[in-house]
Amino acid sequence: MPGKHQHFQEPEVGCCGKYFLFGFNIVFWVLGALFLAIGLWAWGEKFSVFLGLIFFLELATGILVFVFKDWIRDQLNLFINNNVKAYRDDIDLQNLIDFAQEYWSCCGARGPNDWNLNIYFNCTDLNPSRERCGVPFSCCVRDPAEDVLNTQCGYDVRLKLELEQQGSIHTKGCVGQFEKWLQDNLIVVAGAFVGVALLQIFGICLAQNLVSDIRAVKANW
Repeated sequence: MPGKHQHFQEPEVGCCGKYFLFGFNIVFWVLGALFLAIGLWAWGEKFSVFLGLIFFLELATGILVFVFKDWIRDQLNLFINNNVKAYRDDIDLQNLIDFAQEYWSCCGARGPNDWNLNIYFNCTDLNPSRERCGVPFSCCVRDPAEDVLNTQCGYDVRLKLELEQQGSIHTKGCVGQFEKWLQDNLIVVAGAFVGVALLQIFGICLAQNLVSDIRAVKANW
């Protein structure tokens, strides 16, 4: 009718989609600095492609870990032994090693004798250190009734026979104990990876919907 104008409702970008996407980015920023890049890409149309790339890279990483597990085990062994050598050089590194040995009830990469790699704990006759032929306190079997931590519990312990050591220190290596921990917690670890994967798939779909909304709005400008 004359004098009346017909209004057409133009497509709009869904607010819920934008806020869900923003919240999704926050979750992945916490996972590491790598995911900070996602926030920078969130305003572009390549965001879903970027998330898809990350997803498939993680999938490829999981496959490679399974295929090259022996190589990864050797690298983990090398990493721990290098840190054993530098145990007294960095307090943060020292605390990390102590935490790992206490948490996994282990000592060294393959066993207590790995501490021969450290200049303070090695068993050579020329070593003047009081910690010679010992291990850090984090290798010791803790007495539940002990109120005060005995930081000297590992002194001279490797001068004993292996059977005698078992009552004082953990004799299993951290590489093997870490593998055992993964096997014992396989369902939890797998569930965590599946959960992250589902979140990423959700993010890909959400980002793609947002891109479609943006394109629809642009088409009406």
